[in-house]
Amino acid sequence: MAAETAGNPTDGPAGATVNVGAVRERAEGERRVAITPETCRKFVAAGARVVLERGAGEGAAFTDDAYAQAGATLLDDADAVYAAADLLLCVQSPTADAIARMREGAVLVGLLVPQADEAGAREIRARRVVAFPLQRLPRTTRAQAMDVLSSQAGMAGYKAVLIAAQLAPRFFPMLTTAAGTIRPSKVLVVGAGVAGLQAIATARRLGAQVEGFDVRPETREQIESLGGRFLDLGVSAAGEGGYARQLTDEERAEQQRRLAEHLKGIDVVVCTAAVPGRPAPKIVTAAMVAGMRPGSVIVDLAAETGGNCELTRPGETIDARGVTVAGPLNLASSGAVHASEMYARNLLNFAVLFLKDGAIGFDWDDELLAKTVWPERESVAG
Repeated sequence: MAAETAGNPTDGPAGATVNVGAVRERAEGERRVAITPETCRKFVAAGARVVLERGAGEGAAFTDDAYAQAGATLLDDADAVYAAADLLLCVQSPTADAIARMREGAVLVGLLVPQADEAGAREIRARRVVAFPLQRLPRTTRAQAMDVLSSQAGMAGYKAVLIAAQLAPRFFPMLTTAAGTIRPSKVLVVGAGVAGLQAIATARRLGAQVEGFDVRPETREQIESLGGRFLDLGVSAAGEGGYARQLTDEERAEQQRRLAEHLKGIDVVVCTAAVPGRPAPKIVTAAMVAGMRPGSVIVDLAAETGGNCELTRPGETIDARGVTVAGPLNLASSGAVHASEMYARNLLNFAVLFLKDGAIGFDWDDELLAKTVWPERESVAG
């Protein structure tokens, strides 16, 4: 099926030249930006006009001058961008009020959560906005260059280990000094997704003895390829299609018993296990924390969805009888320069699917578009 031409609000804004816009992120602590000077230049080369709110990139160290040199048009406030943008790129979801100020039929792409924002979802429908929450992007080989979850998880895994190293009252590497030999810290990374693998690699670079644990036994090779040791607790959750199956109550109890015993000799735990769209699985119980040595550290990357550790308090660092438990939020934003560069490239690669010759048109036979759009295509068409 040929790509549909722009003109109908359900298919994209009309006009020979598309205005691609971004504003300064308003969410607390958010420093990333959805368009960098690099991607701005590429959008312009593709025939689009880039409109940006002044100061949009300051949190990520991208100046207005850099954007101007890349061909962007700088506008004085966010409302001017909302009114002009045919395609609005964002990091965090805009508020319902912001969506209400967008052009009718505009396209919105970013880390959107309409299912959790009733007012925002209502405005998306009312303004006939074509929204693409990139968390819905199919996890296929073709989609890897657009996978914002993976690119941002890599930064989060890296930063989590640096936080752990700062909080730990121990060196990570082995040191031989005149005062004697210091043994390396023992680090356990729970979860071997993108964030977990980056955490393993970073901890190894810092010189720690590193183990990785995941309920999927096929992750062993990935963990070992990074210099870590696969922690085998004797319970396999191997399922079909590369996904983990649910453990039985008996299997889970045995896994928990063995993990509790193992944690007694661990200095640092980095938790990264997450299930998209669901609360994080509770893996490290309060009893396990109580059995760890004083001075041990837990950094819980899953804090935003409740945490893998039972004692995690999102956004806080607490002392649990001598064990430090940190629940940092939005870690990718703390590496705003490189996180923004990766994120903006992801968005550019996704936008190329429907931005052609200075106009917007959707081929709804493309599964990357059809499975990512919200509301689903049937709703949009109606």
